[in-house]
Amino acid sequence: MSYSNLILTGGINHDFHAASQALKTELMKSGINSEIYSDLDEGFFQFRSRRFDLLTVFALRWRMLDHSKYEPYRTEWAYEIEKRDQEAILDHLNRGRGLLGLHTAAICFDTWKEWESILGVKWVWNKTFHPPPQKIRVLSTTQKHQVTQSLTDFEVTDEVYHNLRCIPQTIPLLYTLDGEGNKKQVLAWAHNELKGRVIYSSIAHDKHSIVSNGHSDFLRESALWCIGDKFEEQQ
Repeated sequence: MSYSNLILTGGINHDFHAASQALKTELMKSGINSEIYSDLDEGFFQFRSRRFDLLTVFALRWRMLDHSKYEPYRTEWAYEIEKRDQEAILDHLNRGRGLLGLHTAAICFDTWKEWESILGVKWVWNKTFHPPPQKIRVLSTTQKHQVTQSLTDFEVTDEVYHNLRCIPQTIPLLYTLDGEGNKKQVLAWAHNELKGRVIYSSIAHDKHSIVSNGHSDFLRESALWCIGDKFEEQQ
């Protein structure tokens, strides 16, 4: 069985090209064929025009009005999602198809209020933050979920997002113990939205993280769950 995936990518401070290519290669191992678009206008045109089993948002595209440091990048990278593309995502989910959001997806589409409830999380300016990339041990939460039922702990070098805002409907999937006192930081969440399935994972900073043992397994299982393959509905 093979599936189709459209990856929307691109943005500042990350090598999204290499990371998206790595993601495409990993997902191919599970029969998921991906098309990558860093031109979001073209990507959304393809998304509106054709049927995809999965939409992956792995980008850093928003209006960039939150700090003057972004001013040099606004001409090239500032972005505001159009109403027709919002409706295309909602239609995609209403047809029972999947959405996978990675890393900076929580910052995207800042003029679309519903994006927070669709993705399940939101980056909150002046509250959410991350230290520099660090080696972390990633563990599965105790909450039962098909994606993590056979997943073993793994290590990865990545950014740990702190203080993301999450909607109550999300199910935590992964966490790490961070800093003094081993404070638990949740890294990934799943939920059902409309008739579709959504997973957001805050890790995936670069290609090295994506291809790491354990992390690549999680990404493939997440994509398959979002699509609906292999898994029964959660009891």
